[in-house]
Amino acid sequence: MPFPDNTPGIDELINLPAGEIALLPVDLLAAMQREIDAAAKQMKAVTARFSTALEVRFATRAAEVRSASGKDTGTVRFDEGDFTIVADLPKRVDWDQDCLAAMVERIRAAGDDPAEYVEVSFKVPERNYVAWPEAIRQGFEPARTVRTGTLKVEILPQGGAK
Repeated sequence: MPFPDNTPGIDELINLPAGEIALLPVDLLAAMQREIDAAAKQMKAVTARFSTALEVRFATRAAEVRSASGKDTGTVRFDEGDFTIVADLPKRVDWDQDCLAAMVERIRAAGDDPAEYVEVSFKVPERNYVAWPEAIRQGFEPARTVRTGTLKVEILPQGGAK
């Protein structure tokens, strides 16, 4: 079924109230969802390509400025023509959990409080929790809070194929 000529495009959707969009026919919503998904994929690809181009152009200079500042990571600024380039190389630190656990035990054995040195957190994978016997789950229940994420609605043609 062809859609009317006054069908809102992606650029117009940003200015339409959500309630107004919600009232559109479901076949139109489905078509718009496909268009938005395609545009999002395209924008993601364009963004990745553009970021790579900026890295190709400025990474060496940023590394030189960072090195001259005695930094391995972090943000540096330098001028390029009439522009200031801000290049951030974030620091990502990973800790070996087994090694940290051993350190915590050594600190505790020495009579010190490990909380002065490390943050300790406990997690229970949900898959494990639901597989436990009821008696064990009841013991953990007071420590468990369930929150919901954001609802995602997808409109598919009958039969489920995209």
